[in-house]
Amino acid sequence: MNRFAAIFAGTAKPLIAMAHLPALPGTPLYDAGAGVQGIVDQVSEEVAVLVDAGFDAVMFCNENDRPYELNAGPEAAAVMARVVTECRPDSVPFGVDYLWDSRIALATAVATGASFMREVVTGVWESDMGLWNTNAAHTLRERRRLDNDDLAIFMNVTPEFASPIGDRTPAQIARSTVVSSLADVILVSGPMAGAEPSARTLREVRESVPDEVPVMLNTGAREDSIAELLKIADGCIVGSSLKVDGSTWNRVDPVRARRFVEAARA
Repeated sequence: MNRFAAIFAGTAKPLIAMAHLPALPGTPLYDAGAGVQGIVDQVSEEVAVLVDAGFDAVMFCNENDRPYELNAGPEAAAVMARVVTECRPDSVPFGVDYLWDSRIALATAVATGASFMREVVTGVWESDMGLWNTNAAHTLRERRRLDNDDLAIFMNVTPEFASPIGDRTPAQIARSTVVSSLADVILVSGPMAGAEPSARTLREVRESVPDEVPVMLNTGAREDSIAELLKIADGCIVGSSLKVDGSTWNRVDPVRARRFVEAARA
């Protein structure tokens, strides 16, 4: 089953824009004055801007829940599900991500009818969040148990804010992830949000996995470099460079969003 092709039929190099949620309840940066309704209002506005700019899909993410946690509570899934349900676009597919708990991402995806989710589900990592151990077997079994086999799982093999325990290269990890963890899509990231991976790493990963498994640029996509990187990657996920002044933590800039899509299409 090629879940990616089913979602993006007829789209050669999908452009997926991030809809970054303001901090969720219980996290250090949460705006209690605005409340959850404030999160819904902001995300709804920004999703409309991203769809109008011409992106092929939108992905919701709790980007502002710094510092991130590896085992989130049930309130995270509940609020994510409310925001995504109220803000999901009608005209393009959407996905979800939760930094960094695949259980929350999967629960939100199932509850909202998302087409895909993004997560780190393979390997053991040393990270800003401490020692990070993942469980691809559990994630894929939960997808089956919850009767959501059409949900594509995008697997990040070079996660931000982390490095692997061991000496395998990104290309070796990617190939193993496809074979042993049944990845629908392989994602290649830079060292942190908004940072670009090297073109060499992206190329080596693309060459290491079968052609039918897409390899996408996950961070660092910019207007001035996206055309070259899309000669290697099968699409991209972009967030930071669409924001005011190119800062991850700012609001979406409609002009930057439109110019990015124009550069990628060209």
